[in-house]
Amino acid sequence: MKTSFWTKLLDLLSPRLCVACGQRLSPEESVLCPHCMFELPYTDHPDHPYDNYMTKLFWGHFPIEKAVAMFFYEPKSKASEIIYSMKYYGRPETAESMGRIFARQLQATSFFTDINGLVPLPLTRKRKRQRGYNQAEEIAVGIGKETGIPIYNKVLKRDSFSISQTRLNILQRRENVENAFRLTHGETIAHKHLLLIDDVVTTGSTVIACAQQLMKADDVKISVLSLGFTKP
Repeated sequence: MKTSFWTKLLDLLSPRLCVACGQRLSPEESVLCPHCMFELPYTDHPDHPYDNYMTKLFWGHFPIEKAVAMFFYEPKSKASEIIYSMKYYGRPETAESMGRIFARQLQATSFFTDINGLVPLPLTRKRKRQRGYNQAEEIAVGIGKETGIPIYNKVLKRDSFSISQTRLNILQRRENVENAFRLTHGETIAHKHLLLIDDVVTTGSTVIACAQQLMKADDVKISVLSLGFTKP
C-alpha cells in the first residue's frame, strides 16, 4: 500500500510505536510490528468456526451458529498488551485496526458470507463516558470498513454493571451480568444473522447474556467474534 507524503511526515514528527513491544512502526504498519504480528498465538478457529473451544463454550446457552477468536489471550503477554492498549490506555485506534486486520484474515474464508449485521457488546453509559469509547464498537467499525456489513450498536443496552468481571468465578460472572442487558429496537434485527463482537471471551458470560436478549427478536441467528480467547 502506497504511503502519502503527509503520512510519512506525520510519522516522522510523531512516530507510532508497536503496542506489544514498543518498537517504532514504519508508515506502512498499523498497530503491530511484523515480529509481534508473527508471534501472536493464533487460534485455528477460522478453519473450524462451527466446532472449536469457543463455539462449544456457548452450546446449551443459546443456538450459536459459529464463533471465532483471532488469538489466545494470556495475561502479561503480547496479546494482552493489545487488549490493554484498547481497553485501558485510551487507544481506540488499536481496536479499529485489529478489527480490520482480523476481518482481512477472515475474508480468505467464507466466514462473513451469511452475516447480515455486526452487534458490539455495549458498555454502560457511565463506563463509555469514562473511557471515551466502546472498544467492542471500535472493533466492529474496523470489521465494517473491510466487509461493508452494517453495525447495529443501538439494539442492546447495558443497564447495570455491579462489579468488574475480572476477579469473579464463572458462576459469579453469570450472576453479575444476568440482567445487565436488554433488547431495544428488536424490529431492526429481525430475520438477520448477527455477529456479536467482543474484545476478549473468557467464560462467555457476557456474550451469553447479550445473545439471550438478541434471541428475543424475531427469527435471528447469532455468531460470535472476539479478538482474544482465554484457553480452557
